Amino acid sequence: MQHWHVYQKWNEKLFVEMCTSYEAGRGPAKDPALGWYEGELWFFDNYIIPLAKKLEECGVFGVSSDECLNYALENRKEWETRGRDLVKSMKERYVGMKEGKSSGMV
Repeated sequence: MQHWHVYQKWNEKLFVEMCTSYEAGRGPAKDPALGWYEGELWFFDNYIIPLAKKLEECGVFGVSSDECLNYALENRKEWETRGRDLVKSMKERYVGMKEGKSSGMV
């Protein structure tokens, strides 16, 4: 896991990719923005945090393993607090980008 700003950057890139695929008929069956907030919480709880805990337990990355877990927990907390607003902002930027009103992402 990485710092919050790095996570947020790559999260938005994936969001844009999924929205583009959805609108082109190649992606998910519903607008990704509708479940993005909850999906990220699920991903943290069921994939990222358990993986970071396993990395810490086995010590494969030394002290960095603990750092990964701390970032994962901090980012999950930050997402829980700010995620809904961030999804709204990402959707607005995506729509603006499509309409030529914005240069794009964060």
